[in-house]
Amino acid sequence: MASRVAILLLLLAASSALAAAQKGSSSKAPPKAAASGPAADAGPADSSPNTDLSKALGGPTGQYSKFLQLLHDTRVDDQIKAQLTDSYNGLTIFAPNNAAFDGLKSGTLNSLSSQEQIQLVLYCVLPRFYSLNMLGSLNGKVTTQGSGKDGPYKYDIKRVGDNVNVSTGVNSMLLGAPVSKEFPLAVYPVPKMPLPYELFGPKPPTPAPAPAPAPAKSKSKTKKHKKSTGIAEPPVADDSTAADDQKSAAATSAGGVARWVAGLAVLGGAVLSGLF
Repeated sequence: MASRVAILLLLLAASSALAAAQKGSSSKAPPKAAASGPAADAGPADSSPNTDLSKALGGPTGQYSKFLQLLHDTRVDDQIKAQLTDSYNGLTIFAPNNAAFDGLKSGTLNSLSSQEQIQLVLYCVLPRFYSLNMLGSLNGKVTTQGSGKDGPYKYDIKRVGDNVNVSTGVNSMLLGAPVSKEFPLAVYPVPKMPLPYELFGPKPPTPAPAPAPAPAKSKSKTKKHKKSTGIAEPPVADDSTAADDQKSAAATSAGGVARWVAGLAVLGGAVLSGLF
């Protein structure tokens, strides 16, 4: 009996010691919140790409307000926003400042039709993202949003020293430092309005009007002789020949009368000489 009590006491003591050991190990473990808190917040911040052209150009009160207004009036700003959201190529924009608009001849924009104004704005937009180094390496003709599949409305872009020169065929300009250079939107200020050759280049000369048709010739009153049909036609008398014939007949008649009178005189003389 005593041995059973002793064994029971030993089992109770062992279980108590095991419970104490487990409690001590759990109290030394770091809390889960501490392990996941600061370490999780140490990751990189979430930065969205810049697709707000108006913000990049300083908004409606900035030095590009006239360009932004033209984008809005032609509804090209909606097209740009949609392309920046959905396109994998990005866009590059040459943005003329307000001074560039002021440098245009009076009435230049108003002289363009609505479609031509849209073409003018699309000409300022390249259909993919170009860094400044990429633009400098192009060295040739570059299509724009205004170009067709193989159509006009292109730039001639070349590097000039450390700068990039953009030529339209009508005017040219150096690109300023980009105001937006992160994909998908690159925006370069330009000091002039890019004028596409197709809208502002010299017009071909107007073709000369076709010569007026020559006046119809009046029909001659003189009757034309009909072509011979196998029957001889009487000759047409010439007026001068007819007059000469009349004179000759008259002379012949006068001579006959004179001879007749002379004959009568001779006959009368013979009769008289027989009587006497």
